[in-house]
Amino acid sequence: MSNKFFKILFISVFSIFVSCQESDDSSSSIIPIVDEPIDTIISEIELNALGKNNTYSLINNVFAPGYSVIEAPDCSHPEFGEHIDEIYDTSLKKYVFRFFIHTTPDNDRCINFDRQRNEIKAYDKSPSGLKGIQGEKVNYSWKFKLSDDFKSSSKFTHIHQIKAVGGTEESMPLITFTTRKGTPDKLELRYSENTSQITLIEVDLEPFKGNWIEASETIVYGEQGKGTYKVTLRDYSSKSVLLNYENLDIRMWKTEAQFMRPKWGIYRSLLDDENLKDETILFSDFNIKEIKN
Repeated sequence: MSNKFFKILFISVFSIFVSCQESDDSSSSIIPIVDEPIDTIISEIELNALGKNNTYSLINNVFAPGYSVIEAPDCSHPEFGEHIDEIYDTSLKKYVFRFFIHTTPDNDRCINFDRQRNEIKAYDKSPSGLKGIQGEKVNYSWKFKLSDDFKSSSKFTHIHQIKAVGGTEESMPLITFTTRKGTPDKLELRYSENTSQITLIEVDLEPFKGNWIEASETIVYGEQGKGTYKVTLRDYSSKSVLLNYENLDIRMWKTEAQFMRPKWGIYRSLLDDENLKDETILFSDFNIKEIKN
């Protein structure tokens, strides 16, 4: 057959593929942000709300079967009950997780009283697919929604972290998403190479309020020269990119760490409580993929 025939055939097949992609119903699934071929995925763990009123069991069964990965203020606020539940969301047309935090009496697990925490995490009891080790490439994706009138502390309000387990630097998160009160309020991407933090990039918080946000974070865990970091946050409805950062030569490890692990939720200072209010943050579609590096 002639080269011309093959050229026409290729163009036709490509046109059909593009047409199919454009006709997809974006409301029914996450539009991928990571350009990774599916056959490069080594392992995948998903956590989705089901609306069956067993929220804590559902989360624990995925993130650490037989154990608890929930760091909630239930002990200081027992009359409220569990501080994570599930509600039906009309925008996503599915059940989602709802994280509560109350300015009073919630605290940090009845351990610290100058701050409050309602988070889920991976830790040493979690499946290996939730533990990042040196040389691994991992993609974390999820959706979140802040309230329309979300209030941030001028001290700190964290909604996502990547932290080390073990080693001399585990107390300081490697990566943190922090909302901070200011003029205007900001969303900060915070980074700690060792034990002190810097802000890699900051953007206005206002476009994040009241909207579902798609997050995709891809990490190659490793020391300087081997570690990489990329994150994209975009509005779920408009697909507008609200924050984008990439660094292909950055230390993504902590000294003597056993592994790195993600956390999601709300963790905020109470030293600025006059600027705070009771909050709910919605989360959905947690997905953790290990990708061939």
